[in-house]
Amino acid sequence: MLVDVRTYTVRPGTGPAQLELYEKYGLPVQVRHIGQPLCYLQAESGEMNTLVHMWVYESAADRENRRAAQAADPAWKVYLEENAKAGYIVNQRTSL
Repeated sequence: MLVDVRTYTVRPGTGPAQLELYEKYGLPVQVRHIGQPLCYLQAESGEMNTLVHMWVYESAADRENRRAAQAADPAWKVYLEENAKAGYIVNQRTSL
């Protein structure tokens, strides 16, 4: 099993707007190609303005295949465009 932990830092005060944008455009595409996330969290203490997604894959090859399918989905491209226009995310860290 491989767990992909994605930590996003958003501009202060934009967490709710980023979550709304992601839930509308990004999450449905990811669920379609990757499945339900292990967890989907928002910081209430510690490093604030942080959102965390954890995704589980069978292996590195499984992750590569699922993420390639997601990247090829036109709906994912719409999410990326909307996300870039909004500009809420200032940093992303991915750990496997």
